[in-house]
Amino acid sequence: MATILVVDDELGIRALLSEILADEGHTVEVAENAAQARECRERIRPDLVLLDIWMPDVDGITLLKEWGGTAQLTMPVIMMSGHGTIDTAVEATRFGAMAFLEKPITLQKLLRAVEQGLAKPASRNAVVPLNSAPSESNSLLTVEVAMTGGVMPPAAPVLLGPQPEQSFDLDRPLREARDAFEKSYFEFHLAQENGSMTRVAEKTGLERTHLYRKLKQLGVDLSRNKRGSV
Repeated sequence: MATILVVDDELGIRALLSEILADEGHTVEVAENAAQARECRERIRPDLVLLDIWMPDVDGITLLKEWGGTAQLTMPVIMMSGHGTIDTAVEATRFGAMAFLEKPITLQKLLRAVEQGLAKPASRNAVVPLNSAPSESNSLLTVEVAMTGGVMPPAAPVLLGPQPEQSFDLDRPLREARDAFEKSYFEFHLAQENGSMTRVAEKTGLERTHLYRKLKQLGVDLSRNKRGSV
């Protein structure tokens, strides 16, 4: 697994990305500004960096240029922004970024970009030309697909074989019966996926944050399903 540096001035985004990547088995370091990012870059030499563009002190594009100009861009960099444009995305790739992700970042896009980033050494980062002018609605997606090689995520695995029988007490209010079913449903998938929240989110079709809230509401014990190693 890889060491990934997440640089973003928003605590919630740092926490969420860290949780997702750690659940995938990666070692995650975080920085909330360019100064911390520089220090982490020197201290841990990350295998990949997720870098926000809009930060209060030094923006991500400027930091990317700095690393490129001082021969420190030795790792793949994926840029992130909630206010990006096609021009911003192209500028980022021109200065060495391998991908551009628009916030809010979906789970599938994040994992696909990280997987592609770790598969390519930073020295091979290059600008991918756009053959035609994309529409405003899909411009960022076009850049993202081009930069990540256009690889679509694999389909979720299908579980074969007999499934464990479940019995439910139907002589109760509908809400209680539904909660009991949902709790068993999620506990089953957590067990099947060795406690991986990322995989369960993919299989059940829920966003990761929604899944966490749902499991907490249902009283699902996550500790007993947690993987023993990363």
